[in-house]
Amino acid sequence: MNEHVKLSELNGRVKKAIGETFAAPVWVIAEISELKINRNGHCYLVLIEKEENGDAILAQAKATIWSYTFRMVKPFFESMTGQHLTEGIKILVSVSVEFHELYGYSLNIRDIDPTYTLGDMARRRREIISRLQSEGVAEMNKELELPLVPQRIAIISSPTAAGYEDFSEQLKNNVAGYHFYVRLFPAIMQGNQAESSIIAALEQIYIYESFFDAVVIIRGGGSQADLSCFDNYNLAYFITQFPLPVITGIGHEKDDSIVDLVAHTRLKTPTAVAEFLIGGVFRFDTHLNDLNNRFISVIKTLLESEGKIIDGYTHKIIPLVQDKISRVNKRFDQTIWRFDNHVKVFVNNQSIKLTRTEEALQHRFKNFSQQQLRLLEKITHALSSVSQRVNQLNKDILSRKIQRTEKLARKFLSDKTHYIELSRQKALLMDPSRILERGFSITTFNGRALKDMDRISPDALIKTRLYKGSLISQVKTIINEE
Repeated sequence: MNEHVKLSELNGRVKKAIGETFAAPVWVIAEISELKINRNGHCYLVLIEKEENGDAILAQAKATIWSYTFRMVKPFFESMTGQHLTEGIKILVSVSVEFHELYGYSLNIRDIDPTYTLGDMARRRREIISRLQSEGVAEMNKELELPLVPQRIAIISSPTAAGYEDFSEQLKNNVAGYHFYVRLFPAIMQGNQAESSIIAALEQIYIYESFFDAVVIIRGGGSQADLSCFDNYNLAYFITQFPLPVITGIGHEKDDSIVDLVAHTRLKTPTAVAEFLIGGVFRFDTHLNDLNNRFISVIKTLLESEGKIIDGYTHKIIPLVQDKISRVNKRFDQTIWRFDNHVKVFVNNQSIKLTRTEEALQHRFKNFSQQQLRLLEKITHALSSVSQRVNQLNKDILSRKIQRTEKLARKFLSDKTHYIELSRQKALLMDPSRILERGFSITTFNGRALKDMDRISPDALIKTRLYKGSLISQVKTIINEE
């Protein structure tokens, strides 16, 4: 019969061997996969190690931080790193290796080194920024054209946040009385659920894309730990692909988040975002007033210039008319003088000559009247020409106005045509096949996209669609992450 031992004896040997091998604490690098705190203040974790360039899990172990240690370790870690002690971060911890006959192998965490996590966070941040830049998408949202007067604003914020209330109050009660249409798309703005919640809000806004001018992401500031969700690749990438300009007012106290870096416009606080929007409308309003004043000034200048030309013509005509009248008067005086002389010479001579002279004088008076009529006709014709010149000048001014209006209309149509083409290109970028080509996949169950674990059970068959081909997988384990 083969030699055998009881399970308790075997576990005892394992416990003794582990105790002798790991008599002193060991510093271990691992990622927190799960973290729960019970009502007694004890912290229970699941630590894992992944492949360096992948997500495959190489090792896993349960760990514990007893309440008396957790009360000191947690605030020290979070104050040093500005990061919550939570799932998904890498840590360097001092552990004692323990084995219990009933509960098996576990690690008891005695201390934590925050400097390692700080370095890992900085590295991950650099990697995300580098990845976005290498993919050529980091500046895509900045390249979108923000409307001159953005007044239809989609807001992503927590509905109870003080920053949202400040933003709304600032827009509603602006001094200039400008009107803005705003709609809130509520989202969780911190913690592990913030990424999926904000992306879901963006997806809702995308449905009404043509209605809004811009998207505003705001919150009322907070610690670096509260805002760490904005240093997220998936959220940043989604913003780079979004077809509307994204304006952020997240309230970081120090460095910009990755979301700030890829957004169209980054501002410090929600109130600063409101002031930016009000300022944009004010600048456009001022520009319109300047154009109006310039237009009035140009018209006044033209009228003054044309008035001076008309006055010049008038000043030229009056001396000519006066000179003409003067010459006629002189000829008339000369005629009268000659007439008087003739009367004096011939009055006592012949009555017949007197009669002839009278007839001659009558003929001369008739000719003189005809000359005056012709002179008046010339003056009337000259005044008519001046009137026609004034009318022509007014028509020229009106024609220039019409030409300028047509030019503005053509530019407006050209801008809208460019905007439509840009929207078409963005739609192509949002094509699912393009997203699959970048390394993402779509998992379906019974022909429907799988978004959570509520509809599946162990041993269920699921289909994963890749860029080239599909996989059929069988579910072995379901992990519910809260």
